[in-house]
Amino acid sequence: MNRKAGKPRVPPAVGSVSPAAIRSLKADLRKQILAKRDALSAEQRKALSDGITRRLLALDAYRKADCVMAYMSLGSEFETGKLVADALARHKTLVLPRVDRENRGLRLHRVQDPARQLAAGVWGIREPRVELCPEVNPEQIEFVLVPGVAFTRHCGRLGYGAGYYDRLIRGFERRPALVAAAFGIQLVDALPISASDQKVDLVVTENAAYSRVL
Repeated sequence: MNRKAGKPRVPPAVGSVSPAAIRSLKADLRKQILAKRDALSAEQRKALSDGITRRLLALDAYRKADCVMAYMSLGSEFETGKLVADALARHKTLVLPRVDRENRGLRLHRVQDPARQLAAGVWGIREPRVELCPEVNPEQIEFVLVPGVAFTRHCGRLGYGAGYYDRLIRGFERRPALVAAAFGIQLVDALPISASDQKVDLVVTENAAYSRVL
């Protein structure tokens, strides 16, 4: 499918743009991409998610990882359920995040039984229940599935705007494999960039996988 038509255009050079203008560009792009993603039917989203999941499960970085961090999808996001189930079936250590709004960070917990150990948390996202899920040292994690709104083929990432994953990525002493799963409609040619924005290592869509250019 040719996805070039109607693709959002973002100025690639943002160095001379004010922080306020960059925030505005990001907000506009989020609105555009989320509208496209929300327009997918449940059947389309499932089919696309299944294709992405097959690619994710075939990655060496995933297959070799003993400790995998994922997230529970919400709304029109890529559906993470099958990857979560696969990680548990392979007896990997599964880590899921819990939003710590007070400290503007993510707390990371081991989850072994999502049906019993998760509850709706911030923004309605299913998160680990503190009393049932022990915290995990981030340095144990070898593979991280990173959410986001828009991505480039060079692994640039636009998140939801709160910076939780940018801070998480910066905090790793030993960088794990950082992999984003996205529908093809979430790819753009360029992103408005702030100094704090972090790239991922791989962006996986239903049609291809794109590696970070170092």
